[in-house]
Amino acid sequence: MAQETFTFTSSTLRSLRLQREMLELDEHRRALARRYLPRRALPASRSSTLSHQPRYCRDPTVHNALYTGDLQHIQTLFKDQVTANLIVETVSEELLWSTELGLWALNPKKKHTSPLRIAATRGYIDCIKHLIIQGADINATVGGRAALHDTCMSHHTECTQFLLKCGANPNILSEDGSAPLHLCTSLETLECAQLLLEFGASVNLTTRDRRMTPLHVAAKHGLEKHVNLYLCNGANFSLRNREGETALNTACASADDPQKASKYYLVVKKLVDGGADVRMAGRKDHTPLHNACGNCHHQIVDLLLQHGAEVNAVNCAGYAPLDCILQVVEDYLEWQPERIVLALLNHGAVPVNPKVWKFCSLSPRTLEVLLNSFDRILSCEAWVEVVPPELWQEHRIVYDSALQMTNQPRQLQHLARCALRRYLGGQCHSVVPELKLPEPLKAYLLLQIEGYIR
Repeated sequence: MAQETFTFTSSTLRSLRLQREMLELDEHRRALARRYLPRRALPASRSSTLSHQPRYCRDPTVHNALYTGDLQHIQTLFKDQVTANLIVETVSEELLWSTELGLWALNPKKKHTSPLRIAATRGYIDCIKHLIIQGADINATVGGRAALHDTCMSHHTECTQFLLKCGANPNILSEDGSAPLHLCTSLETLECAQLLLEFGASVNLTTRDRRMTPLHVAAKHGLEKHVNLYLCNGANFSLRNREGETALNTACASADDPQKASKYYLVVKKLVDGGADVRMAGRKDHTPLHNACGNCHHQIVDLLLQHGAEVNAVNCAGYAPLDCILQVVEDYLEWQPERIVLALLNHGAVPVNPKVWKFCSLSPRTLEVLLNSFDRILSCEAWVEVVPPELWQEHRIVYDSALQMTNQPRQLQHLARCALRRYLGGQCHSVVPELKLPEPLKAYLLLQIEGYIR
């Protein structure tokens, strides 16, 4: 069916009103015919057929009224169901590569929306009320989304509530398969999420392609209040997305900015306290602990370890959580990566191959912890060459003491420490603090950082 595009002017309005009168007259004629001639076949009228064709508007005057929320002008322009359901069309030029011409060329791209969506996106509640009174389709997905998607994404709570009271479908899917609840991705959308749930939104509804639940979305964006809301409304934290990740794994994987780490810690704590499985692996067999280590988030690492995370779990590449933190030490030098290495070793992590020591050579404190996890220091060739001279000078005591102890017998005290740690295994973190020993000796057994190797 060809698209009918016209300029939305005063003459067009008169034409539309005339067309509506003709439709009403035609319907009246058909009603009379059905009443007095019930057995006669009635051919569909031409005007009725035309009424089902979409109407497109490019009039800049109309666009300006809608985008600025000019209620008086909108009341003048949109006076019936036909005009209220017009499709607003804009054309923009996009620069695309033409293989035929061998150069970049401007190509027109049409974008469609509706008057109701425009008002909903901008929170023009009075305009929304007028359009709905005139018969705007509240659940129309023009341009791929419905008005309810827009109000939720733009966190216009009053508009969201009004649409829902008017019958908007809280589970309506956009063109990409997202429900309004999936678009509540900021702190400001909490009230919209509450309204959606009150009006029957499914808390476990997944997106069509990625199979993300609202809980996955909230975990990805570090929204602790949203997570709590969804859990209180029956969200299933064991559901997996298309990549096999639970909401817990998603939260741990998304906490890649140390400056925003605290909000993800709250999300992880809420999920773990609610019973989420800390050992459930997702994409590429990454457990939540793998992801937390890869993001150098020591608070989340400690929390996961406290709840029984498997410290020596191996992903599909053969890496344990300790390997993950060592590979990113250089990216998080200011965020105390040695704390994570200490925690993993004290929970029974198997010491890594000396070949990977080069990854932490720029963090002397991390290097010290690793070296002290062995009963002897083997060759230092893997890491010595990558230490910048200025860094070596700043931390000369650690680096020089490590070189001096290479292939040399360690102190008896250190050998006793290694033997006791091997015996305790993954219980070092819990057993050592309970031993009747002086506090400095307990700290020594737990690989406390001293600033030199002995």
